Amino acid sequence: MATPKYHRILLKLSGEALMGEGKYGIDTNVLAQIASEVKDVVDAGVEVALVIGGGNIFRGVSGAAKGMDRSSADYMGMLATVINSLALQDALEKIDVSTRVQSAIEMRQVAEPYIRRRASRHLEKHRVVIFAAGTGNPFFTTDTAAALRAMEIRADVMLKATKVDGVYTADPVKDPSARRYATLSYMDVLQKELKVMDATAVSLCMDNDMPLVVFDLTTPGNVMRVVMGEDVGTLVGKIPTKIA
Repeated sequence: MATPKYHRILLKLSGEALMGEGKYGIDTNVLAQIASEVKDVVDAGVEVALVIGGGNIFRGVSGAAKGMDRSSADYMGMLATVINSLALQDALEKIDVSTRVQSAIEMRQVAEPYIRRRASRHLEKHRVVIFAAGTGNPFFTTDTAAALRAMEIRADVMLKATKVDGVYTADPVKDPSARRYATLSYMDVLQKELKVMDATAVSLCMDNDMPLVVFDLTTPGNVMRVVMGEDVGTLVGKIPTKIA
């Protein structure tokens, strides 16, 4: 088998990715598929950390938009990410993948507190580590939490899983002429206001030279393809912008 391009990765999943065709909640079939893909990568010798959003259950921004206090809404969103993290942990352990959930909000009955050195030690022992509850602070997205954790654990790359096969010049659903970027510079993402991640997360990656791959999670085997270095999705980094 070929050698993986990356030794340690952080995979960012949206909460919506767990819904499948539903309008909210968790689709257990989708959960099992994601767990299977993660297991394949772990079996290839790659150290895997994950961050999952909570939008399938509750989004802090939408709660605030409806009149709720933003801090309270964001804390509710963080708790939603804990629910998703525990669900994925269960799915992974059912297929014999050793997994730990670390929460930025302390809740010792269900998850370990986030400790960077402990997380790194788990990864060295080839346990999957799921970082829950964002950064533990309101006004920060799970994208920013993922970028922060990627830096802290010294990941080789951050993988942003989406429902499209990369970043496009326009919305490919609305514009048939839209073309996929093969590569993008951080500055182009910020200046063109491309919806890759929020500006704070992109800036954090740029300041610390953390490469980011945006790819389609719905295509089976794509996580492994990215890890093996295949031309999948869009690579964002300190590189020239190129159209695929």
